[in-house]
Amino acid sequence: MHHILPLVLLSLACTPPADTGPKADDTGPGPTRTTPPPTFITDVPARLVALGDVHGDLEATRAALRLAGAIGDDDAWAGGELVLVQTGDQIDRGPDDRAILDLFEALADQAAAAGGAVYALWGNHEVMNVELDLRYVHEDAWASFDDTEYDPEDAELASYTEAQRGRVAAFRPGGPYAAVLAGRNGVMVVGETAFVHGGLLPDHVSYGVETFNAEVQAWMRGETSETGLILQSDSPVWARTYSEDVGTLECAQLTTALDTLGAARMVVGHTIQDEINPACDGEIWRIDVGMSEYYGGSPAVLEITQDGVSVIE
Repeated sequence: MHHILPLVLLSLACTPPADTGPKADDTGPGPTRTTPPPTFITDVPARLVALGDVHGDLEATRAALRLAGAIGDDDAWAGGELVLVQTGDQIDRGPDDRAILDLFEALADQAAAAGGAVYALWGNHEVMNVELDLRYVHEDAWASFDDTEYDPEDAELASYTEAQRGRVAAFRPGGPYAAVLAGRNGVMVVGETAFVHGGLLPDHVSYGVETFNAEVQAWMRGETSETGLILQSDSPVWARTYSEDVGTLECAQLTTALDTLGAARMVVGHTIQDEINPACDGEIWRIDVGMSEYYGGSPAVLEITQDGVSVIE
């Protein structure tokens, strides 16, 4: 089903994001992508699609990507110049963490070569894994990281079981999958739309979303200690301000944040909704529909074009 909700968008050039290139053809690969991508992509894509939390469920992830027109039956990029944003929490609660992370990395490369883009953000669960808060790791999701190389004498790993050490080595700051996450952002503004896992409060925007991204990326690479906004209980990956009990005060905060960013709307995941839905006169869209097997929801995605905002389910 394709529900269309009219919305007037600003009249801006509908060109692919600046960090992508022309479509690939049979003569060879197209341009490679920039990692991490810019926080702000000023060009407005002709078609922009967002999908929310998938929590370790590869089949739900594939179903959502197919709804978006992003992949075909072979899991390869089929979206052409489509720009797709996934708002984090790809991992935990389900068994397919590594397969999903790897799929999005492959799709990001393929999309860039085709003139489109895939931007996966980190949510609170990606951050928790780098913090080595592994409470929500599915019992079947440990073994896929067993091939991570580490020193058997590494004192940091001594407190973990042998079955856990590969994942710990993969996600701890400086580890190979922490490095994958460091190639992503926590906040992006694409055209007129701000994307973040939890929510952006006015204080976050004043702090600087580019600063926030850079600080967390440096920590994930193992270059610095964890610091800044990411440690706050209402950080951009944890905030639920615009997703629960939203009233006049929250909508006013949202408008302030959007005005400062120069954006028309914000898209968030993190807090499960019965269906993708707007609040604050369409300035916020909540897209976490609990589509993973753990939560039992059904895949759905949000589409933004010049014609308006649509929910595809």
